[in-house]
Amino acid sequence: MRNRLSGARCLPWAATLTCLVLATTINHAVATPAAAQPTKCTGGRTDSRGHSSVDGSEIAWEDETRYDDARKFAATVWSSNGLDRVTFPKDDASRIADMEWSDISKTDGTWFNVGAAWSPGPGTDWIRMNNAYLGKGKKFGTKSGRRRVAAHELGHALGFCHKAASGPASLMKRYLVEQPTNGRPTRSDRTNYHALWG
Repeated sequence: MRNRLSGARCLPWAATLTCLVLATTINHAVATPAAAQPTKCTGGRTDSRGHSSVDGSEIAWEDETRYDDARKFAATVWSSNGLDRVTFPKDDASRIADMEWSDISKTDGTWFNVGAAWSPGPGTDWIRMNNAYLGKGKKFGTKSGRRRVAAHELGHALGFCHKAASGPASLMKRYLVEQPTNGRPTRSDRTNYHALWG
């Protein structure tokens, strides 16, 4: 007798039970998807704890940006719904700042068409929000645009590099038009987060 589900050949008597167990095991193995793999970076780079602003399990921040709503949004989306390995406390007397939020207004050189940028420093790292493109009426000057820009840059501070435009949906794609419109980490981003931070 041939089991239609698995194609396994079975004997007509007591081995039928074994055959059913085998068929169930084979069908379960086929139907179970493989564990999600982290999305690869562009330019041969890799996501890296060593190329992040994380100190221990936190990014303590200081200073202000006029786009505080965007900063708060970014910290919220990268620390909720199971993304809880890294926290974002404000700098205080008990800790040293790992990262500084600040504003800039530039359109030349490396700042052309750039809404914000994260950069590691010799001491404190920084995220600079660019008023030249984030200000009211400017290219990325909407609440949604500012939030997406801030969340993307905080992703860099967490150690994530740019993801390929052709890959799965990701907040870490290079251009705003390629990123999810809700500004939240995608399934792919969450897989990358857990691969890097546990």
